[in-house]
Amino acid sequence: MPKIKLYNMTMVCDDAGRVLVLDRVKTDWPGLTFPGGKVEPGESFVASAIREIYEETGLEIANPVPCGVVHWAHKESGNRYIEYLYRADSFRGTLKEGTDEGRVFWMDREELRASDRLSPNFDLYLPLFLDGGYSELFFDWDGESWNAEPKYYPI
Repeated sequence: MPKIKLYNMTMVCDDAGRVLVLDRVKTDWPGLTFPGGKVEPGESFVASAIREIYEETGLEIANPVPCGVVHWAHKESGNRYIEYLYRADSFRGTLKEGTDEGRVFWMDREELRASDRLSPNFDLYLPLFLDGGYSELFFDWDGESWNAEPKYYPI
């Protein structure tokens, strides 16, 4: 029976306009991305985003703002993956150097956008976080590759 799997991802911004980046080392999605993770049973999406940021970065964010959703269906398993995206510019605490997820650090937005080290398909996420003109991204996995033409939906 297919399952629905829920995730979150948050772009944290500082006063200098930089974004907090995770250099993810796990083999299922390595590369530069924003921190995030699974929504636990009984947990709201916002609470999960706040928790994941704290666990992966040591920072406590306040008032994360929804900025989009990414979702995909795996054709073999039938599983549906839904990932809620947030922006946060209010935070406190001391940044960790990293966890078992990878190293976290501040990076210029345009430097991130131009990087050749992004996690697979993360370049497709960036317009939802950085451009503000889209609210949703949907694409399919056919068992071998991602759909070549992801579908963006405007606000």
